[in-house]
Amino acid sequence: MAVTLGDKLVVAISSRALFNLEEENRLFESGDPEAYMRLQFERLDVPAQPGIAYSLVQKLLRFNDDGVQRVEVVILSRNDPVSGMRIFRSSTTAGIKLQRGVFTQGRPPYGYLRALGAHLFLSVNAGDVREALGAGFPAARVLVESVKASDAFPNEVRIAFDGDAVLFSDEAERVFQSEGLDAFQLHESSKAELPLPEGPFKPLLAALHRLQMAGNAQMHIRTALVTARSAPAHERAIRTLMKWNIRVDEAMFLGGLPKGEFLREFEPDFFFDDQTGHVDAAARHVPSGHVSSGISNPPTQP
Repeated sequence: MAVTLGDKLVVAISSRALFNLEEENRLFESGDPEAYMRLQFERLDVPAQPGIAYSLVQKLLRFNDDGVQRVEVVILSRNDPVSGMRIFRSSTTAGIKLQRGVFTQGRPPYGYLRALGAHLFLSVNAGDVREALGAGFPAARVLVESVKASDAFPNEVRIAFDGDAVLFSDEAERVFQSEGLDAFQLHESSKAELPLPEGPFKPLLAALHRLQMAGNAQMHIRTALVTARSAPAHERAIRTLMKWNIRVDEAMFLGGLPKGEFLREFEPDFFFDDQTGHVDAAARHVPSGHVSSGISNPPTQP
């Protein structure tokens, strides 16, 4: 029987999102990839330190600890294959069980997401993230300057999502940006019983929900919706999740209050938002990723 990942939650992640390779990357960006490769080879037996998404990956893979393979993490990297050896060795040392990796030596790797059937792509490369989102895959640019995840909940994967342009489409956000808050509230109140269209991260939320339902006595998932919405616009968001038959464990309707302090209390392993201002502020408190989708992220000019 052919091997398949179709029954698993599949996370594709770049080397720099999983491990702290910023020192090595500065050498690469200086324009000397050969020197970068030599340095990685020289450090083959020097384990790379944890990166921003390390906690998320480590916890997700613990869903496999009872012998049932529910989660697959694949390295999807612009690194060269020689540098890839260090990534696998560092993973082994850290107790992170990785079997698969794609190393493209500087070329964009996002094209392999379809073959993997990935539910999430985490990368430090903004261009790769935009292309992945354009191809229909949940993807986020990892902010390497983020605070590392708390170790307060070792048996819980905790993930926080913004709403509009992340879990939901940017339909309502377009009204807000073009017509203002009053028009936004009226628009959402009048359509309270009409579900919002899906956003780019709805498939990930659904996959996490399936993983939670599949069960593991030792590990659990806790999700939060953290949104600038307030009453009465909250109702449409809640009804949309109900229509999808997906629950979140916590919902924070902040009415424009800064999200950082609330995220610090929730202590997620990762937070996803489409607006750079929100993501930059959140990164001072929790691991954060920018979802470059929707009206707040217009296409870059060639």
